[in-house]
Amino acid sequence: MKIFENEYFKILEENGKLFIQTNKVGFPLKNFQEIINIHPRIKLTNFALLKNVLSTVTTQPIEVGKYLPLIEIEIANNKMSASIYINETKQSINTKKDEILNEIHSQIREKGIVHGLLPIDFSKIETSKAFLIAKGTDPIKGNDAKVTYIEIPERKPVIREDGRADYFEMNFIFEIKEGDLLGEKIAAEPGIPGKNIYGEDIPAPPGNDIPFKYDRKTAKEVQEDGKIILRATSNGVFEQSQGLVSVSRHLPIDGDVGYDTGNIQFDGSISIRGTVQNGFSVLATGDIAIEDIEGVNGAKLIHSTNGDIFIRGGIFGLGKTIVEAGKNIFVKHVNEANLIAGNEIVIGSYALGSNITGNKIIVDERKGKIIGGKAVAKDTIITAISGNKMERRTELIIESITRQEQLDLMQEKAQILKALHEEIIQITSQLNNTQQYTEKMNEKQLSAFHQLKQLVEDKKIEAEKIDVKIKEMMSQFRKTTKEEVVVRKEAYPGTFIQIGRKSCLLTKGTNGTFRIENGELNV
Repeated sequence: MKIFENEYFKILEENGKLFIQTNKVGFPLKNFQEIINIHPRIKLTNFALLKNVLSTVTTQPIEVGKYLPLIEIEIANNKMSASIYINETKQSINTKKDEILNEIHSQIREKGIVHGLLPIDFSKIETSKAFLIAKGTDPIKGNDAKVTYIEIPERKPVIREDGRADYFEMNFIFEIKEGDLLGEKIAAEPGIPGKNIYGEDIPAPPGNDIPFKYDRKTAKEVQEDGKIILRATSNGVFEQSQGLVSVSRHLPIDGDVGYDTGNIQFDGSISIRGTVQNGFSVLATGDIAIEDIEGVNGAKLIHSTNGDIFIRGGIFGLGKTIVEAGKNIFVKHVNEANLIAGNEIVIGSYALGSNITGNKIIVDERKGKIIGGKAVAKDTIITAISGNKMERRTELIIESITRQEQLDLMQEKAQILKALHEEIIQITSQLNNTQQYTEKMNEKQLSAFHQLKQLVEDKKIEAEKIDVKIKEMMSQFRKTTKEEVVVRKEAYPGTFIQIGRKSCLLTKGTNGTFRIENGELNV
């Protein structure tokens, strides 16, 4: 079939192939595009060959390309869409709408496209440009699982209407009974399937599962009313630490710790209705609450390895009491005692002649006083008054950890975590290899097998705790700490302020926020 002819050449088509036979040389190659614009179905596959053909008289037609069909349908690889290409001029398309539309529908039927067909608007169709005619329905991913845990009262003093903090109304020990609800989980939902343009179903991914994170020794999952419920398996105190929910053991003491009880050491949390008498000690791995409004007088040691310490009254240390908490210390006032906390120390009224060490030290900003002794923090010290009119030496010191020290600590934790993971993989492999022989094991061998399984679970919990700790450290590392001393009302002469390596002993009264500015202490 002849497509085009002029004095120089003629263009022929046969079985979808494009041929040119040259009768005369001299046709400008750049003008060939004009012919293509008139005949969009012409598609050259070798431009160099065309150049040679036009520059030589040929006795036989030479193949130079393809003659495209009037309409082409292109199916996406994922079968989710189909587009048409109409290889005609815009003018020709407008004059052949009915013919073209019939051809499109014919090809749609021939291709088996049955879903997601779209209306065809000829005003938007461009010559040889893709035009979307069918679009499948995408699958919809299911909703993720939802996990919620019970809320525990925040460990902060109740603020009265006059703005004063009432440490007598502080919620501290949150007791749990066996079978109590600890949390609930709504399982991930299945997704809604989609359809491709052939009407075939496309599976939808389900929502992501979110597992409970809990201590399997003190809680368990049960199915109730279509939900997964987390319930306590023992009595104790609710804790949520380092990403894990648990019920720690709880020892309530109705009276004092003294001659009737002796020193107390307990793996869990302790609540004491009375006080800790002169010379006696209380040691716990969890929280310690001392409820007597008179506080503590002359106790030897109050130590929480991993928890908080709450003393409803004050501490009269007599120069010998040590209070040490893995996390926070909350106390109304402190006299001649030593306080050490892994995180914050919050004092409701005053600290007199005491040594206080923590990440952050807060004494009531309205009337709180630090008089004498030493307060050492890594981040911030806040008080209303420091020192007194007698110019008693009072040291307020910020000893911030260097970024290199923080990095070293994180790397140390990461090495421990790596070793734990390697150990878990090794033990798990050992368990997998022996799993098939459990039916043939005697009682002693079976017991050892189950002990090994429990060891893996324990190590997984330990690894998860370390992982959470590393993430906390990384988050802290990214933060810019304030590293400041704040004295709201009066810093009396005799107050010694030190931040890092810069320090100053005040010789006159002042107040404000003291920090390092331009390399110097702004006192």
